[in-house]
Amino acid sequence: MNAATAPIRPATEEAIAEAARLLREGRLVAFPTETVYGLGADATSDAAVARLFAAKGRPRFNPLIVHFADAADIAPHGVMDGRARALAEKFWPGPLTLVLARTPGTGISALVSAGLETIAVRVPAHPVARALIAAAGVPLAAPSANRSGDISPTTAAHVARSLDGAPAMILDAGPTPVGIESTVIDLAGPRAALLRPGGLAREAIEAVTGPLAVPADEEKGDGPARAPGRLGRHYAPHLPLRLEVTELRQGEALLAFGPNLPAGAGRAVKVLNLSPTGDVIEAAANLFAMLHALDASGAKAIAAMKVPEAGLGAAINDRLRRAVRPLPDSEPGD
Repeated sequence: MNAATAPIRPATEEAIAEAARLLREGRLVAFPTETVYGLGADATSDAAVARLFAAKGRPRFNPLIVHFADAADIAPHGVMDGRARALAEKFWPGPLTLVLARTPGTGISALVSAGLETIAVRVPAHPVARALIAAAGVPLAAPSANRSGDISPTTAAHVARSLDGAPAMILDAGPTPVGIESTVIDLAGPRAALLRPGGLAREAIEAVTGPLAVPADEEKGDGPARAPGRLGRHYAPHLPLRLEVTELRQGEALLAFGPNLPAGAGRAVKVLNLSPTGDVIEAAANLFAMLHALDASGAKAIAAMKVPEAGLGAAINDRLRRAVRPLPDSEPGD
């Protein structure tokens, strides 16, 4: 099945019930969350989770996030200490993932943890996601619904183009409102640590936990990553990407931010502005969709303006840094 015939269905009650049946059969279903579209599999089935890794081309050392319909469902699978309960009460449902110690005897497939003694969990805020998990009757392992390393999908069409019919169904509920993946917090150790900035600002989390540790990135090596999105190269367009540009080069498309464009913007192949008013929340919601569009613009490269680090700007910059694909050595320019 190719992208043109991918089974995209509006997320009606009937379609959600059918998708839940497919998941119980061990099939894969793409569905919207408030962050990005996820590719879901029955997290209790080794075979279904293995099928998910294969569909994405995802390295087995990269753990998966398990999605639950309700925070009360997590206790049999992960250790919810006082910090976890406080964060859950404040931010769930929402764009926050917690890495917890795995509960002994959990029925969740060990494959989702990539050999670690931890499990990454969250309760999504999107009504379609929660309805699907509840209808399936099992927690869902659900990374972003795209080929591993590519730009994350914020629409059903992005999923269809990237995964080439791998899902048995794609539930379509329109563009995702947050537009960037969840923030990942590690609670398996004595000090809470920020493993991935995302759709919930670090400042909001630290108001509950106190200062977060920030470990170094984990490139591919002998051991698994501690959380999704920790590899040095991720979320990448096919075109080369330059960051914090102050001047456009010939043949580039521009990913702009704010009202003031860089020199040479008038000769850009295409210009898309994450937020003309400089709003980082609007920019996060637009990031992946605009990267998809610029990647298909016919430009030779994408030039991205600087985004401030405050609030969700930290998550935007994290994704852009991991998406960098430099120009080949034969290309001119500094």
